[in-house]
Amino acid sequence: MRIFKFGGASVKDANGVRNVVNVLQQVGHEKTLVVISAMGKTTNAMEEVVKAYFEEENHLDEKIQFIADYHKTIINDLFEAKNHEIHHKVNKLIEEFRGFLMWNKSPKHAFVYDQVVGYGELISTTIVSAYLQENGVPNTWLDVRELIKTDDSFRDAQVNWKKTEQLVKEKVDLNNLNITQGFLGSEENNFTTTLGREGSDYSAAILGYCLNATSVTIWKDVPGVLNADPRHFEETQKLEQISYREAIELAFYGASVIHPKTLQPLQQKQIPLHVKSFIKPTAEGTTVGKGKKIVPEVPCFIVKKDQVLLKLSSLDFSFIVENNISEIFKMFHDYRLKVDLIQNSAISFSVCLDNKFGGISTILPELEKRFKVVCHEDVSLYTIRHFTDEAVESVLNGYDVLVEQRGKETVQLVVK
Repeated sequence: MRIFKFGGASVKDANGVRNVVNVLQQVGHEKTLVVISAMGKTTNAMEEVVKAYFEEENHLDEKIQFIADYHKTIINDLFEAKNHEIHHKVNKLIEEFRGFLMWNKSPKHAFVYDQVVGYGELISTTIVSAYLQENGVPNTWLDVRELIKTDDSFRDAQVNWKKTEQLVKEKVDLNNLNITQGFLGSEENNFTTTLGREGSDYSAAILGYCLNATSVTIWKDVPGVLNADPRHFEETQKLEQISYREAIELAFYGASVIHPKTLQPLQQKQIPLHVKSFIKPTAEGTTVGKGKKIVPEVPCFIVKKDQVLLKLSSLDFSFIVENNISEIFKMFHDYRLKVDLIQNSAISFSVCLDNKFGGISTILPELEKRFKVVCHEDVSLYTIRHFTDEAVESVLNGYDVLVEQRGKETVQLVVK
């Protein structure tokens, strides 16, 4: 079985959905499991629903209606029959999460987030599955929450691999075209969990691992894995092939094409990963596999914006040693602050953090009780793999360098 993953950009409108069908017809859809993300910017819109629920309840209905109208426009473009059953199915899903928000008593944001936001994927896959059926492509719609079991770490759930593998093998018919969702799982009480933002690639890898897939293909609006994000860098090159190790390094540092967790299960079973263009489905993309040398050999650029740089110094000029550092890292873990770079000396410790869960404002008063703290917000972290002096110069461009760290293959720069 092959695993295909289509992201939100590939199904952002009716033409996108038609193109997914076109891709499947061109490359074949026998013995294939297709993982699909929420349509377009639906996840952002669902997050607005959650925000309104907690902060602006008088705007909640209009936020939900925006999502309903967006999908209705796509449905009306795809299906001629005004009374097609897809209308009922999608309306039912919208009423499900509306109903949850009416009866929910939990004040926990992460729990509410997971119960609501995942409906974007449930709606998108329902529409795509129905459109495939309408166009003579039989398929089986699967609820991925019945396949991927996790713990209850809402918004960043950890997979129960043993239970997941058992369920996937029981419930997925290897002879069919199967359609399911990315991003989602469920915990032991069957409440929905999510695998982290942009987790659909990871979902595809989990299912590929459990099914011993022959390959996993991520279909994107770029021709393959590029050596830099074209949104931030003007000149980019497609990498023809890279190794699992190189891809994991790039993902770890924040390359946006491949989700950081995606490579690990594929590497374990040496399942090749292809990154290809849904615009040109028969063109060669990028292949990630065992021991593949990076081709072409060029510097690879990654940038993470809106980071926080903390510089901690001891108040009495004593050493910052292992027990201090372990306590600091425990605090980072407790406040869900992801560490992207570390640099320390005898009496100081610098760390660049991803503050996506907003923990920095809470942790600062705690740190200031024990350390002298300098906090730089809105910094950017540049990472260059296989760097050259010219590559380093090309990204500095007048920035002030707050931290620089060099290894044999990689340089990292925190700039303001």
